[in-house]
Amino acid sequence: MRSVRKAVIPAAGRGIRFYPATKTIPKEMLTVVDKPVIQYVVGEAVDSGFTDVLFVTRERENIIESHFNHNEELAKLLVQQPEKDLLKDVRHLSQMISMSSVVQSKPLGLGHAIQITEPFLEGEPFGVLLGDEIIISGVPCMRQLIKVYETYGTSVVAVQKVDEHLVSNYGVILGEPVGEKEDRIFRIIDMVEKPSREAAPSNLAIVGRYILTPTVFQTLKGLSPGTGGEIQLTDGIRALLKEETVHACLLEGSRHDVGSKLGYLIANVECALARKDLGFDFRNYLKKLRL
Repeated sequence: MRSVRKAVIPAAGRGIRFYPATKTIPKEMLTVVDKPVIQYVVGEAVDSGFTDVLFVTRERENIIESHFNHNEELAKLLVQQPEKDLLKDVRHLSQMISMSSVVQSKPLGLGHAIQITEPFLEGEPFGVLLGDEIIISGVPCMRQLIKVYETYGTSVVAVQKVDEHLVSNYGVILGEPVGEKEDRIFRIIDMVEKPSREAAPSNLAIVGRYILTPTVFQTLKGLSPGTGGEIQLTDGIRALLKEETVHACLLEGSRHDVGSKLGYLIANVECALARKDLGFDFRNYLKKLRL
């Protein structure tokens, strides 16, 4: 069983729900408190032990990769400021993980975005972290999935329980627990992309974190466009079930979909409250609000 070293971060969406803010920048570069969303995602990859990350972007002039690159002129300017560690986190991440990018020239879906990364992955199992989801947890979400992969040697998807009226927003699994003592791990029997409330096989919704075996590239190549006229990763993993076992891991932590306006606002509040330099004062401010 090969170790999981490489991660893919799809970030080629248009972010239309955030126009005009995302007219010239990807939604993954919107800030949550004082860091772009993508920095939280890369931080999770680093904390989970990945050594290489590939961004899938929509433009050749890659503002995401540039964010992590060293800028000597800016570094000299910031050294003169009272807060001398303003670039510390970015510098740390760029030193801990190798970064590169590939362009998805047409918006053909998440499954297609994964397809075009095959040369980078060189036949290895790999992680996928959606670039518009922040997950706050004691043990990084991807580290939780890697542990399952190391135990069973299979592809693993992260899931969370959602209210029944929300299932149509997600891919949803039908799964069975792997054992009486392990209530967080499921063997996936089937999965459906954005089912109706009546057709949903459960309330276990797939969230934007995956460990995938290279067999998934074979199943993705055989797909026709699905929901929304796009190549859906969920459909590719569903086809993978015919070839090999796939597990699901119930996420321990809180997930924030910053691709939606409400999720973005909630993420700002949660991340601000967790900050040592802001949390106390911000919490006191919130208590004073007349809601």
